[in-house]
Amino acid sequence: MTVVLATVCRDGVVIGSDSQITDKGRGMTYPAQKLHPLGESAAWGGSGARSVLTDVERCFNENSATILESPDIGRALQAQVLPILHHHYETFISDVPGDEDNGTPAAYVMAAGWRDGEPWILEITPSGMIGHYADIGFHAIGSGAAMAQQAGSLLSHFLLADRSVHFGCAAVLRVLQALDLTSASVGKPFSLCRIDAEGAHHLSDKEIEDLGNVVSKWEKAEQAVIAKMFD
Repeated sequence: MTVVLATVCRDGVVIGSDSQITDKGRGMTYPAQKLHPLGESAAWGGSGARSVLTDVERCFNENSATILESPDIGRALQAQVLPILHHHYETFISDVPGDEDNGTPAAYVMAAGWRDGEPWILEITPSGMIGHYADIGFHAIGSGAAMAQQAGSLLSHFLLADRSVHFGCAAVLRVLQALDLTSASVGKPFSLCRIDAEGAHHLSDKEIEDLGNVVSKWEKAEQAVIAKMFD
């Protein structure tokens, strides 16, 4: 199972992901990096066929400036991803003898960034459609997306769009931890990137560990308030 999620904050955007890849055909899971830089002011993640996403990563690395400097970032992303999807759809062999569950070449791509004081969260679907989610404030892709959306809704009363990216990082990590508890195929290590006017910063393992301690304090503070109100 894969989950990549992004949330809008007062001063930026936070995007995060788990690292577990499920290979149904081989009946196995393994860790892989799902969150990647997109130039110095954005980040992206993907869900679906790894062969497609590998080509997308190479393409984005080579063309990040073209994408981010475009007046329409969504169209620029679409222009890069569509030829890759077309290639894999055209060369995919669906009927492999002895392998009835060999997957598909479908892949979802989600990117997020901050430009001219405004957030953007964009998705390119397997059919090539562009989805815009900055106005919604939260989006997720992957087989764990529905659970992530639910977890995000349960945190909506904290008004993430009115809070800093530091709080946004804690909220995204908390969602990922909740999915880790409820799904065996969502797991660590987690990846997080905060993006603001200064650019994109991918959190180190130590920074994520420290953020985990902040989340623990947050949860304990909630328990203390509940105890005073109801116990």
